[in-house]
Amino acid sequence: MFAAGQKEMQQMDQFTIEKLGLPGVVLMENAGARVVEEILASSPCQNPRVIVLAGGGNNGGDGFVIARRLFDLGLEPLLCLLVNPDRIKGDAKVHFDVYRNRELPILFLQNQTVMALQNELNHADIIVDAMLGTGVNGPARSPFSEVIEIVNDFNGTKLVISVDIPSGVSSDTGKVESVAIKAAKTISFVFPKKGFFLTDGPNYVGEWKAVDISVPPSCAVELELNLPKIITKKLAHASVPIRPKNGHKGTFGHALIVGGSRQYVGAPIFSAKSALYSGAGLVTLAVPESIYPIAAGQNSESLLLPLLDENGHFAEKSLDQLLPLLQEFDSIAIGPGLSRFADGEKWIKSILTTLRKQPIVIDADGLYLLQEQLDVVRLYQGKVIFTPHPGEMARLINKTVKEVEGNRLEVAVTFAQEKNVYLLLKGHRSIIATPTGEVYINPFGHDALGKGGSGDVLTGLITSFLAQGAMPVDALIAASYLHARAGVEKAKVLSHYGVGPFDLIDGVKEQLRLI
Repeated sequence: MFAAGQKEMQQMDQFTIEKLGLPGVVLMENAGARVVEEILASSPCQNPRVIVLAGGGNNGGDGFVIARRLFDLGLEPLLCLLVNPDRIKGDAKVHFDVYRNRELPILFLQNQTVMALQNELNHADIIVDAMLGTGVNGPARSPFSEVIEIVNDFNGTKLVISVDIPSGVSSDTGKVESVAIKAAKTISFVFPKKGFFLTDGPNYVGEWKAVDISVPPSCAVELELNLPKIITKKLAHASVPIRPKNGHKGTFGHALIVGGSRQYVGAPIFSAKSALYSGAGLVTLAVPESIYPIAAGQNSESLLLPLLDENGHFAEKSLDQLLPLLQEFDSIAIGPGLSRFADGEKWIKSILTTLRKQPIVIDADGLYLLQEQLDVVRLYQGKVIFTPHPGEMARLINKTVKEVEGNRLEVAVTFAQEKNVYLLLKGHRSIIATPTGEVYINPFGHDALGKGGSGDVLTGLITSFLAQGAMPVDALIAASYLHARAGVEKAKVLSHYGVGPFDLIDGVKEQLRLI
């Protein structure tokens, strides 16, 4: 499954209408019919009172079909038109004329006060948002803005279903310039929209579902549209490394986690445990020798490699111990709990220039130490994976966090291609980008993941799957999905507040049982 924006959907619709010969009025009829099916499937009662809020564009046209079809099923919906009927054009006008020719009831908002609409909404069970759709950008204007605010006042007490996208949310960026509908459910056509997963979008779309309206998804390939792929359960499970039944610890790879400092002792331990309990045959944890007793006491499952330190950080001479051993490992992670230290840039550069072709994950302060020497990364012959959070990403490209968050897709794609890295840009909906331009969106996330140690667990997962032989993009897809799903499921038991790193590791183990 892909995610599409406004222009891509217009191209696909145009292809279906002009090349395949299926008229737009038929697509609109199909769209309305699919939404009606979802309304009935989601209804909180047997004969719901439905109010359809319609604008004058194609989204409103879908609304006219929805209201008419609900009447044909024996319900008594109310269609509320928010614009002057003279503004309705094209396919939407065809369906509006059909509705009027049947003399079905309409509330014309221009002839009524907003309070009159509010009184109607008080008696509704379901509110259908067919006001603005994907073709509208910028802030919602009057009377839409006032109506949106009234609808949102019913949030949690009425079932609010948006058609294609919640009114006020940008289909391309997810931005909400002023106000937007907070939907309980969004029924999207053909593909989910990019905005569902970006910036403000996840706070407004609610549960989403993409439905068929006879625009063939395959036309995205025929039109050569470079659309982000949505990570599904099926894709994620297929990306987890296959585990031969006759395998042994050598079969499943040897992962190296390099990190830790006097200030950050837990981070590398979380990564190492995560790597081991997601299937790596062996895990070695390399830490400064001053924190070795703590690491050994809390992580007896891993092999420990204490390295020379200075003031609680890795000493430059630790390279004499580490570099000769690097070729023994199948994957390497550098950064969890590493902190920043004198000559750290030289230290990490020495590691990258000594490695041959092993996949390497760079996280946390490993990214900080590399930010001024990304040419070293670009020239590395192996596969390099960066896993920044928005603040780290902003530092890498010399932008603000706001600039990164406002344009996550483009930032991720551009950086991955320019720097020749695999990038997992963390966030409420994480984005994966590859050096060849492939993009994946993880549609899952949870606020339970928003605490220290969560990212270290993710780093361990990625490193583990790499050690087991997964290609970088597969390791990122599988790890990102399992990590997010673990957060979602554990929060159901432990609350949004109570999920810690070790809980996530347990949650990942539970998710792996489902494969």
